[in-house]
Amino acid sequence: MKPGDLLLALLANTAWAFNFVAGKAGVEHFQPFLFTALRFGLLLLVLLPLLRWIPGRMGRIFGIGLVQGVLHFGFIFAGLEASGDISSVAIAAQLYVPFSALLALILLGEKLSRRHWLGIASAFAGVLAIGFDPIVFHHLDALLLITAGALAMAVATIQMRQLRGVSVFVLQGWIAVCATPTLALLSLLFEQGQWSALRTATWLDLAAPLYSAIGASLVGHGIVYYLLGRYPVGVTTPLMLLSPVLAVGFGVWLWGDVLTWKLVVGGLLTLAGLAIITIPAPRRCLTSGA
Repeated sequence: MKPGDLLLALLANTAWAFNFVAGKAGVEHFQPFLFTALRFGLLLLVLLPLLRWIPGRMGRIFGIGLVQGVLHFGFIFAGLEASGDISSVAIAAQLYVPFSALLALILLGEKLSRRHWLGIASAFAGVLAIGFDPIVFHHLDALLLITAGALAMAVATIQMRQLRGVSVFVLQGWIAVCATPTLALLSLLFEQGQWSALRTATWLDLAAPLYSAIGASLVGHGIVYYLLGRYPVGVTTPLMLLSPVLAVGFGVWLWGDVLTWKLVVGGLLTLAGLAIITIPAPRRCLTSGA
């Protein structure tokens, strides 16, 4: 990979990692459903000119919008609000990788090697270890919400694998179309104080959903889409493993997260599992003697 593209990969990782900080700051002021509705509402304003009706695919697109836009992000930001830190959330959210592998086995009939099973076991063992961390243990509801969000993302990943010929920004625009009114309705039904939160919001409060829409969605996903168009998936995807590491660093630096040994061990086990699943196994080379 060219040095310039490596810098782009680093930028995408940084954009996604900082989104956990922005999300945590955002749900400190806005309720989770309201924050997520604002995020997608701002994203929709930007992507509205790109929207176009795609005959024969809109049902699947709307399904992705509900699963990824409403369920995944709704659970993730609700988990961020309930959590005591950022680091455990950033790590547990990566469970979508082993969940995706398992769903591909069940729904698509894909084969899993012993290497994949080892990675899946390592990832789940890591999150289980994180659950015994004192900070996380007192916020197990947050860990369950993040796990549910990861499962929803895995379902959306399978859905997107079955969708062809739709650009990333058009898809994100339609996801925003589905998610914005649905999340706004959920906020009205299950949350309180929305008007007060909007009325008292400072520019810094509003910067959180704006960053989540522009920085994470447009910049982060846009870069990854560009890289996937130039390099094989096996080259691009492993580079994204840096994102949760950076998120933990941001959590410690900006949010005051405390790295206990259980969180460190659990994080390493989870990241090792992700690496085993996503990085292709080296091919055996046959050499003949002279």
